Amino acid sequence: MDPTVVLVLCLSLLLLFSLWKQSHGRGNLPPGPTPLPILGNILQLGFKDISKSLTKLSEVYGPVFTVYLGMKPTVVLHGYEAVKEALIDLGEEFSGRRILPVNHKVTKGLGIIFSNGKTWKHTRRFSLVTLRNFGMGKRSIEERVQEEARCLVEELRKTNASPCDPTFILGAAPCNVICSVIFQNRFDYKDQQFLNLMGKFNENFRNNNVLSVQLCNMFPILIDYLPGSQKTTIRNNTYIKNYVLEKVKEHQESLDINNPRDFIDCFLIKMEQHNPQSEFTIENLLITVLDLFAAGTETTSTTLRYGLLLLLKHPEVAAKVQEEIERVIGRHRSPSMQDRSRMPYTDAVVHEIQRYIDLVPNSAPHATLCDVKFRNYIIPKGTIVFPSLSSVLNDNKEFPNPKEFDPAHFLDKSGNFRKSDYFVPFSTGKRACVGEALARMELFLFLTTILQNFKLKSQVDPEHIDTTPLVSGISRVPRFYKLSFLPV
Repeated sequence: MDPTVVLVLCLSLLLLFSLWKQSHGRGNLPPGPTPLPILGNILQLGFKDISKSLTKLSEVYGPVFTVYLGMKPTVVLHGYEAVKEALIDLGEEFSGRRILPVNHKVTKGLGIIFSNGKTWKHTRRFSLVTLRNFGMGKRSIEERVQEEARCLVEELRKTNASPCDPTFILGAAPCNVICSVIFQNRFDYKDQQFLNLMGKFNENFRNNNVLSVQLCNMFPILIDYLPGSQKTTIRNNTYIKNYVLEKVKEHQESLDINNPRDFIDCFLIKMEQHNPQSEFTIENLLITVLDLFAAGTETTSTTLRYGLLLLLKHPEVAAKVQEEIERVIGRHRSPSMQDRSRMPYTDAVVHEIQRYIDLVPNSAPHATLCDVKFRNYIIPKGTIVFPSLSSVLNDNKEFPNPKEFDPAHFLDKSGNFRKSDYFVPFSTGKRACVGEALARMELFLFLTTILQNFKLKSQVDPEHIDTTPLVSGISRVPRFYKLSFLPV
């Protein structure tokens, strides 16, 4: 027989075997579209808006279904009931984290976001306690945010009401809050090291949506061979990690175990209290700080930037917020978190911004820690799980006209603020964002302080402002725009 024919037959048999193994060797997983050998279902998923593709598949296969990202099955949870049942009712079983290969090149399974097991539990618990001790949710951290809000206002005044791109300024404020907690001090907005760090965070957040990065996370073998943004992401993370290492060395030289100054000091003290085999190591400290920066900087700054764009699009909303600020706070003192309970409309606007922009549609991917019986299916240990936060935030029964920006989604008929279990921008359950309390505080204080001091002026007619995301893959990023901050 001709060698070419033999080769073709062998390859065909291998492909057929791969297809059979995927469709019949996956136990009792939820239904889903038939995967192709090797590629899985990636040709059926629009990488520019994976969330939209998953919503279309849910219309065919229901609220719990399986897709293959490459050769690995991924269970998708679509809708409030499925997400709640998994992440809250079966929170422990679904509390694993799928480690993204591009991140793993630097993080090595350490830190908070992409760690598992004892490393995750001990690091998360320590981080929560330490951040609370330094005031997360308390007065001292609020004072830091208020101080940064005043610095932000001064920086905005320097624009002299000229049109400006707010990307950097709105990124610098939350980054400085994290710096004050981790390093004890903040940076001047013109500091070159600060500018470099901000640039790396911003670039990495955008790179999450780039096709080459998504492909490398599905097919790790491509990371070293495929040219693309994954290499930039790895370089950026290495740069930030090395910067943090220098800071850690400075802290080691001046450490006073009886007087911890910041997060790094607390971690170093914890290291001295444990044996070398524990999770408290220099390497884990570096990655934990990297995680706190990544989670606490770009997500909040992107939300702020998107929020201002929505207020430019809806000037009547901005005007109502400013009327409430004038009535409750006035112009002669800084906004505080105590004001929020007396400002239901402003509170509703902040919530609606987060709901509408749907920043991270599918959360960071989860993984099952054991074989899980879920509804009528068996999901094997280690299976990747995508909780569709987008499907919860856009539930049309909870939020009428979910595609419209409408603060009334969070107001009752009397104009009082209305809480909703469907508000899950920080995810929910055991893997909910560690910095949720800080992020909520920053969004409220930064937005109210900006609107207390400035009127926002768009460069184009509000009718022509496009609020659809520039990119919408792993995360949603707003379009670039300019505005003027007119002092009031």
